[in-house]
Amino acid sequence: MTTAAQPIDRVLYKVEAAAELLSLGRSTVYELMATGELPFVKLGRARRIRRADLDAFAAQLQPQSI
Repeated sequence: MTTAAQPIDRVLYKVEAAAELLSLGRSTVYELMATGELPFVKLGRARRIRRADLDAFAAQLQPQSI
C-alpha cells in the first residue's frame, strides 16, 4: 500500500519553488525581487523567499475586472 507524499511546508523557498506556488514564471519572480515588490533574503549567493512574504505578496494583489 503506497501513500502520496505530503508536501513540505517550508519557511524559505527557492525562486523556482516560489514561482510555482505563485503560478508565475521564474523570470517574473526575479523581476519582482529586483523591484522590491517581493522581499527576499540572501544567503551567500543564494536567494530565498520567506513563506510569510509570499503570502503577504499574494494577499496584496488586487482583483482585476474586465
